[in-house]
Amino acid sequence: MPETSSPFVALQHRNYRLLWSSQLLSMAGSLMQAAAVLWHISLLVPPDRRGLALGMVGLVRIVPIVSLSLISGVVADALDRRKLMLVTQSGMAVAAVLLALVTFRGGRSVWPIYLLTAITSAFSSFDAPARQSLVPNLVPREHLANAISLNAIMFQTASVLGPALGGLIIGSLGVAWVYALNAATFLLVILALLMMRDVPERAGGEKGDISFTAALEGLRFVFQAPLIRSTMLLDFFATFFASATALLPIFAQDILKVGAQGYGLLSAAPSVGAMLTSVALVPLIGGINRRGRTMLWSVFGYGLATVLFGISQSFWLTFFCLALTGATDTVSMVIRNIIRQLATPDSMRGRMTGVNMIFFMGGPQLGELEAGVVANLWGAPFSVVSGGIGCLLATAWVAWKTPSLRAYRRDTPVAGEQAVAGVAE
Repeated sequence: MPETSSPFVALQHRNYRLLWSSQLLSMAGSLMQAAAVLWHISLLVPPDRRGLALGMVGLVRIVPIVSLSLISGVVADALDRRKLMLVTQSGMAVAAVLLALVTFRGGRSVWPIYLLTAITSAFSSFDAPARQSLVPNLVPREHLANAISLNAIMFQTASVLGPALGGLIIGSLGVAWVYALNAATFLLVILALLMMRDVPERAGGEKGDISFTAALEGLRFVFQAPLIRSTMLLDFFATFFASATALLPIFAQDILKVGAQGYGLLSAAPSVGAMLTSVALVPLIGGINRRGRTMLWSVFGYGLATVLFGISQSFWLTFFCLALTGATDTVSMVIRNIIRQLATPDSMRGRMTGVNMIFFMGGPQLGELEAGVVANLWGAPFSVVSGGIGCLLATAWVAWKTPSLRAYRRDTPVAGEQAVAGVAE
């Protein structure tokens, strides 16, 4: 039986509705600012240094997240997650205000932008475990799958709206106003958090401590839980081997010869596929019984679409393949998040999310580096095709090594609490 007959049942819960609606605007604002930072940096540096300067933006974003992810998960399990989010959202709002002030005053140096971007990323590394761990406390367990599906819609909608709005505001008002408007969106989340009522700090009142031992417990829990470990490995392998979008400029310019406009359409294709799939998935997710197999086939489809993209000589076939990567990745993302949340006891959710951030963020960053190196040696098509084949082989290996993932169904009982007991012994 489906978990719910309503595709929006999670939004019936006031606290979740407040978080979801405010996060939709805030996520759009954050992605709007991310696009604005790249544009801003490109205006401040000479053309011969522009590539390195833009590459540094990715570095200052990823280093704080990877270096702080373990401790941020421990903190999310030890403190009141709603109050922690109030701190993180306030910190990101202050950083956005400072970016706006620096820009309004006509600053010509890039180091304040790098510094404030790194500070924003550091606050984000604490915000993500707190936010993702808070969601299961805002809806009943039977509505959690629906909430995670709605979160996917929220993120994909923001991914489309944010950069588009950012471009319009940069063109009409200037970069500084993007930063100022993003700061305002954080205030909406803060207001939503303050308006929530009767939010439990923990399921069963459990609370951890902030210690090295607590961090090790989180690592042991993740790597001793086959379902959770396998979903993280799939996430990492898929993004490491099949991070093909970094090579899109080469395909647009040298292979498909479609120019800047065609490049823009190809860049948007994964988000288009992801957003359409997110909308379709909301009423369907509760009725998907063989969730493990569905997730594995979706990652397999992601790798296959990447292979076809690599060999395509047609613009519209390439567009379709890229849209298919967005669609299949969305199905995989929603199901693996459901599996992790249901298989993780509330006392471990922050640490599980912190460990997952290393896989989630490390895979694409390392994958883009791998794709660039292989493309430089043997060409962009070979890089993409070999990466897609690598994704297919990795998916087959994870499926073979994890029978519990292949067998996972909607009604499969999970042993998260027992796993925690085993870690603690």
